[in-house]
Amino acid sequence: MEATPGSGEAGGPSCRLEFAVQMNCQECVDAVQASLQGATGLRVLDIQLDSQSVLVETSMSVGKVKGLLETTGRRAVLKGMGSSEPQNLGAAVAMMSGPSLVQGVVRFLQVSPEKCLIEGTIDGLEPGLHGLHVHEFGDVTNSCDSCGDHFNPDRERHGGPQDAHRHLGDLGNVLAGSNGRADFRMEDTRLKVWDIIGRSLVVDSGEDDLGRGGHPLSKVCGNSGERLACGIIARSAGLFENPKQICTCDGVMLWEEREKPVAGPGRRMLGQPTPHL
Repeated sequence: MEATPGSGEAGGPSCRLEFAVQMNCQECVDAVQASLQGATGLRVLDIQLDSQSVLVETSMSVGKVKGLLETTGRRAVLKGMGSSEPQNLGAAVAMMSGPSLVQGVVRFLQVSPEKCLIEGTIDGLEPGLHGLHVHEFGDVTNSCDSCGDHFNPDRERHGGPQDAHRHLGDLGNVLAGSNGRADFRMEDTRLKVWDIIGRSLVVDSGEDDLGRGGHPLSKVCGNSGERLACGIIARSAGLFENPKQICTCDGVMLWEEREKPVAGPGRRMLGQPTPHL
């Protein structure tokens, strides 16, 4: 299935999300339950007051579910995500930034041996379509220029997500609205989480022509312009794999970490690892 930009509403494959939510009384639990009641594409599996945890199964985006939880006035942090499969098939995250103001968070989840779920939010883009690709190297020493070419172990020509001939890293386009934000949720039947951990994800300045544009770069990279932001794809926690209450990169409590920006002033000093909460 083609990777299609979306608004974060319910749609596509379902997955399980584990949130830490600030709850200290039964009224808190009731408020959290009420905030999720009746949401399309969402089923509450468990709410635990003692561990301040909420487990849901949903086809909604992480951001949408977190937004519902935070309508209660309580802060929520994603702690893990997984499929409905008995075993954890793998999850990863890329925290994207670059020399421009573009930044974002994109998550990958292997929901079945045949299907990878990709969802994220990227801010600071010009309105319109922007190419999104997995690149071969997890090297950002020279910003996004050191990420290498598109991930292409089969040595195919560039194409679109639905094409038989494409780079494995070809994810198509994401659509930024008038506010510069691209919210998307897509699935890919050829990309596997275990193949891309340690590589990088890059968003480009222009639209990927999916190899059909007739430009000399069309079948090389989709002629999608300069690289705006990138991030190393790192393994992230599956369900019940993240017990921490203190962020090891900043030494602050989980709830304080929730309030810090993804990038920019107040985030962290250069050289410190990126948190994967």
